[in-house]
Amino acid sequence: MALIERVQAILLKPRETWPVIAAEGGDTASIFTGYVMILAAIPAVAGFIGLTLVGVGGFGLSYRLPILAGLVQMIVSYLLTLVMVFVLALIVNALAATFGGTKDSLRALKLVAYGVTASFLGGIFNLIPALALLGVLASLYSIYLIYTGIAVMMRCPPDKAGAYTAVVIVCGIVASIVIIGVAALVTPGRGGSLTGIATGMGATGAGPAGNVTIKAPDGTSVTINPGAMAEMAKRMEEAGKRMEQAQKSGDSAAAGKAAGEVMGAIAGGSGTPIASADLKTMLPESVGELKRTGIEASSGQAMGISGSSAKATYADGERNLTLSITDTGGLAGLAAMAGWANMTMDKESDGKVEKVYKDGARTVHEEYRKDGSQSEMTVLLGNGVVVEAEGSRVDAETLKKTLAGLDLARIEAMKRPAK
Repeated sequence: MALIERVQAILLKPRETWPVIAAEGGDTASIFTGYVMILAAIPAVAGFIGLTLVGVGGFGLSYRLPILAGLVQMIVSYLLTLVMVFVLALIVNALAATFGGTKDSLRALKLVAYGVTASFLGGIFNLIPALALLGVLASLYSIYLIYTGIAVMMRCPPDKAGAYTAVVIVCGIVASIVIIGVAALVTPGRGGSLTGIATGMGATGAGPAGNVTIKAPDGTSVTINPGAMAEMAKRMEEAGKRMEQAQKSGDSAAAGKAAGEVMGAIAGGSGTPIASADLKTMLPESVGELKRTGIEASSGQAMGISGSSAKATYADGERNLTLSITDTGGLAGLAAMAGWANMTMDKESDGKVEKVYKDGARTVHEEYRKDGSQSEMTVLLGNGVVVEAEGSRVDAETLKKTLAGLDLARIEAMKRPAK
């Protein structure tokens, strides 16, 4: 069934549509590439548009996420959505027998994939952050969709469908908290936290090959690569089979390891970032007349995904500078999911300048005030490492020289340890 027809059918006639879905064939890869991976782009892309170009404002204040930070978080957000569908399907399947149902991993995946359709479409409200709450309300309809389909798909008694659905939703909420916590370990950005999904302004759509593209009036564009998506789905299916075999064997340690492999397989990275101690050595003791006042290095790993970072602060009277280097080694494979070409921006307003441009294989984002009171510069290196500089009473030209002095080529050449 065509994508649009399936969306209309599951939203408008769920009780009639679930038996049709139950009778269909398919596998994990086809469900993800033909349905989930396309619709899951809606909340991620809309959020990117809403927070990067539209921005959040109130009481005379406004905030927009920097373009590069927004792009990274858009991709991570998209990844997390796919992870949640996969994890929720595992939960549905694991609970089937408890509520008198029959375990079937493919049916469980179908239930979740089609059941969360309303949530995917509700993500369009992220275009305007002030309306994002409407997206949450749309998600409530997904609970109803799962409720109407759980007895059909998992063959449980209809009188247990309500309790089954309630337990699945609660487990899903807990799982989402864990996954978001994992994301906080590996998402580049100030404070290392997952701030949300960013912005940009543009049209999105699925092309004949399933591509999802963001196009902005300033020329910025990002394209999700369907080939990378298909490869990721294949890794997910293989890792899922290993996890199912481990569960059947009763080996809890093997099952836990397999769960980590699922996350790592979806991320597509090497799983091992550059050591934080090595990143720390790249931060100088001084920057011009600014002396280093503090330095730290950290790393984290959970469920197959890992990251490392090093940060140093510098000061001289009223002038302050922060340098940071972040490697999300466990997410390195996600670079194949976005096309960084044609990313350009050059605009000015109220004494503030913002630019996005390519420098060879690197993508550079600059944002500064002409009076030199505040400046920021972020460079996404060719190997996926993110280098950031932020200064107070430090002009943009000084930041450029500072980053050049870090020997970016050497950082770009650093090798990640093999698994």
